[in-house]
Amino acid sequence: MGVLVLVGIAVANLWTEVAWYQQVGFTDVWRIQWIARIVLFLGAGLLAALVIWLNLWVAKRVRPARTGGRSQLDQMREQIAPLERLAMIALPAVIGLVTGLAVSSQWETVVAWMNHVEFGVEDPQFGQDVSFYVFTLPLLNLVVTLVLTLAVISTLIAGFVHLLYGGIAGTGRSYVASKGARIQLAVLGAIVMLSIAANYWLDRYGLLTKSGERFYGAAYTDVNAILPSRSILAGIAVIVALVFLVVIWRGDWRIPAIGIGLMVLSAVAIGGIYPAIVQRFQVAPNEQEFEAPFIQRNIDATRFAYGIDEVETTPYRATTEAEADALRSDADTTAQIRLLDPNIVSPAFQQLQQNKQYYNFADLLNVDRYEIDGELQDTVIAVRELNLDGLGTESRNWVNDHTVFTHGFGVVAAYGNRTTVDGQPSFFEGGIPSRGELGEYEPRIYFGRTLPDYSIVGAPAGTAPWELDFPDDDSATGQVNTTYTGDGGPSIGSMFAKLMYAIRLGEEQILFSDRVTPESQILYYRDPVERVSRVAPYLELDATTYPAVVDGRVVWVVDGYTTTDQFPYSAPISSDTLFARQSEVPVTGTVLNYVRNSVKATVDAYDGTVTLYAWDAEDPILQTWQNVFPTSLQPMSDISGDLMSHLRYPEDLFSIQRFQLTRYHVTDASSFYSGQDFWRSPADPTDDTRLQPPYYLTLQMPDQEEPSFSLTSNFIQGGDNPRNILTGYLAVNSETGSTEGQVDEDYGTLRLLELPRDTTIPGPGQVQNNFNSNADAQETLNLLRQGETDVVNGNLLTLPVGGGLLYVQPVYVQSKEGTRVPLLRKVFVSFGDQVGFADTLPEALDQVFGAGAGEGAAGSDPDDGVGAEPDPDTGEEQEPDPGTGTGGELDPAAEAALRDALDRANQAIQDGEAALAEGDFAAYGEAQERLQDAITDALEAEAILAGATPSGASGEGSSSPSATPSAAPSATAEASPEPEIVSP
Repeated sequence: MGVLVLVGIAVANLWTEVAWYQQVGFTDVWRIQWIARIVLFLGAGLLAALVIWLNLWVAKRVRPARTGGRSQLDQMREQIAPLERLAMIALPAVIGLVTGLAVSSQWETVVAWMNHVEFGVEDPQFGQDVSFYVFTLPLLNLVVTLVLTLAVISTLIAGFVHLLYGGIAGTGRSYVASKGARIQLAVLGAIVMLSIAANYWLDRYGLLTKSGERFYGAAYTDVNAILPSRSILAGIAVIVALVFLVVIWRGDWRIPAIGIGLMVLSAVAIGGIYPAIVQRFQVAPNEQEFEAPFIQRNIDATRFAYGIDEVETTPYRATTEAEADALRSDADTTAQIRLLDPNIVSPAFQQLQQNKQYYNFADLLNVDRYEIDGELQDTVIAVRELNLDGLGTESRNWVNDHTVFTHGFGVVAAYGNRTTVDGQPSFFEGGIPSRGELGEYEPRIYFGRTLPDYSIVGAPAGTAPWELDFPDDDSATGQVNTTYTGDGGPSIGSMFAKLMYAIRLGEEQILFSDRVTPESQILYYRDPVERVSRVAPYLELDATTYPAVVDGRVVWVVDGYTTTDQFPYSAPISSDTLFARQSEVPVTGTVLNYVRNSVKATVDAYDGTVTLYAWDAEDPILQTWQNVFPTSLQPMSDISGDLMSHLRYPEDLFSIQRFQLTRYHVTDASSFYSGQDFWRSPADPTDDTRLQPPYYLTLQMPDQEEPSFSLTSNFIQGGDNPRNILTGYLAVNSETGSTEGQVDEDYGTLRLLELPRDTTIPGPGQVQNNFNSNADAQETLNLLRQGETDVVNGNLLTLPVGGGLLYVQPVYVQSKEGTRVPLLRKVFVSFGDQVGFADTLPEALDQVFGAGAGEGAAGSDPDDGVGAEPDPDTGEEQEPDPGTGTGGELDPAAEAALRDALDRANQAIQDGEAALAEGDFAAYGEAQERLQDAITDALEAEAILAGATPSGASGEGSSSPSATPSAAPSATAEASPEPEIVSP
């Protein structure tokens, strides 16, 4: 019975996997990889089983005849005699099974070698094309390992059988082998030694990917001592193999034993001692001179392998003096400075646009660009996804989880360079149903990152819909339902399909529910990254997937990489650093030393269609896999202009390149050896437990004629020096253009600004310290911290403007408890040692560069149309009233009250400190009362400016100015009727 259950589960999993691949149109990917696995399993398994069986058979066949007498060995033979037949079957079968499984797991190595394409690049030592190391060498190592393993196992088994049946006999130190035993063991010994010789020979090539103390690849000692020793040892192993064969005729085992002893001695002497002597007495005293050619190999290979060999490096004489007209030529850049931090504003999206508790936005939002009114705008965008954790436990049951709540709804997008007058994100797309600047598109999100593991959708025509589409106050039930009409999952309409999925998922409801109809489909593997990984198993995938509205659809974009860890002389990096980004030192994980962003993939959020585009068609690894899976990739020419405009340079690739450029911006071997100019990436000033992440910004580098969408990062001094001094600024052009099938020619250009070594330019850590120690700024921020609000520093952006480097940091205020909505209240600016701090970016720039310098810079948006409510009579959007916090003029009286309250609070603090210094505790207590009154008045005035009712007026809610703006939309959303809740 148990066997039938296991067979049923296996069949169900197999059938449903095939059904999924057929539905997404990648059956060939599943078929080819499983054919390869099965062929390798059977081939290697049968070979191993045959080898073991053959050696058992030979060992038994050549055993000597019994001569009478009964020894302990004879008694043992009699006891195991009934098991001989079983051993002849079971032992080869077990070893064959294990070997088959081990070799089949290496299917990618085998099929890649069978279809490989040459790199057209030769290694500097042996002159082999790089494809030999990437494709051929791994296969040869696999074959040698297999042969050596089987030979050793066969030798041990044959030796045991000969001992058991008398083929090897003797006492003490004297043993005699029969002729048959001698021949079999000699042949096996020769095969073992030939395998060792082959292993030594292949190890010569492995020197080119070894890790040294200072750099990677074969160094002077490796090439001039270890490399010859490996060749000599390989020759000795071949000679010892021939000596083993001499035993067949001479019958003297001392000869191969002496040979093995000499080989071990040679391995110690010429493989260990001699290289150590060369390193100690020849290389170490003249290391820089001796290692220079090999260091240069490492530099050249690493820069090529990571695509940093064509970095445009420019000396940048950054000034630290702010001049009045310095920003005039950079007006386009300052106009696009992103004030909205995607790491912080997710709670604002959730409170202002979530609408219902079962919707959610990702904690980390994405930056993209959209054309609004003919102008490209940096955008913070998010998908309103379904998150059933927001439902109460009383509403959670199989029907609701898998047939009612099936999808999210719409995208929400805000300008990156502006906010509303009360600090909220300035949305240009949002609401349910979606409205705004993006036009008509399919808003339903059936494939995303937080959806249920599976949903059953679809119904016969004429059936009343039961899938929740979106809440609607005007409908009788408080919601609008829909029926899925896409082709997103395998059919589950037949009884057999129901049975298969019921077994796979362990859900008996699938068999009996009336909502599983002949027209039903089942949606699973819904995460975009997971879908891409299943149809492209040869790719490493970027940790970030981002949404885009493209050609009337919402699609998820996933970047795919082709990688290897076998590129000669290239410095490796652990792929774990791509995702954790916690340390500059690579940690244990998947190691690579060559990477290309060779594939751009999209996943349709409505029907789950996966499309793979060959982004770097010249990459030989991608070409190899195209030979393996010829129908899985689409050419770049198939990319529409709309999709092209939303593709971008991937963050993980940039992070890898940034890491390697901390050392490999140095291209001279002597300078690299000294290490005096190595850099490092700075810690995130807002979270020193991680590195500062790269930032997407629209900016203009000094050699560019106009701003472009870019990905940027900083470098500071390396080594153990704690000084946070800026040494370099890296930006890559992430603008792909909007031409169908054609990427912008400047896309992917890496530009590195090298700062002068004789000028001190503050790094991010120093700048953050300057902000934190600015007395005027901290006085204002401390007032906010003393109430029920908290201050959160946003991303510290760096831009090359005004002939120097400008730092910009938005400052958010949010409630300490309860509903937290981060609102942009202040902006820090730094240029050199000068600091500006104001309500808006233009005002902060004016403080640093002089009056009028910030004109046209990014700032607040006085008209946020998405937040406006339609007039109930005309259906047109109403203009918000002044002082409501949604786009009108600020209330002058409230502004005056806020200034007066802050002045009174400042005076109270000073009076309190003076009284405390004189020991006048009565005066100190009176000053504290005045301070508390001033803070209360300030919070009420700020709440009026934010469009909320002060807590003192109503007696409800929080007095936090950051909490109150979100109360209105949140309360409105919760007041609408709940969607259909189906009882189990």
